[in-house]
Amino acid sequence: MKTMTCKQLGGACDKEFKAETFAEIAEQSRKHGKEMFKQDDEAHLQAMQEMSEMMNDPEAMKQWMEKKRKEFESLPEETS
Repeated sequence: MKTMTCKQLGGACDKEFKAETFAEIAEQSRKHGKEMFKQDDEAHLQAMQEMSEMMNDPEAMKQWMEKKRKEFESLPEETS
């Protein structure tokens, strides 16, 4: 199990996500983003706008995702 924050994943807060894989943690982050969007959270809306602009450049988005995947993989495994 590894932990990353919303901010580490391009978001706007310190909410922690815990997962075994990068795909799982990315999905948790996506769901959190949807919730913050519904709540009209200004900081998250700004972060989403920045991500949206990056998505217009598929190569930049691919590089960003790979960087975040490597960051996740480099994190130590948590012991309970």
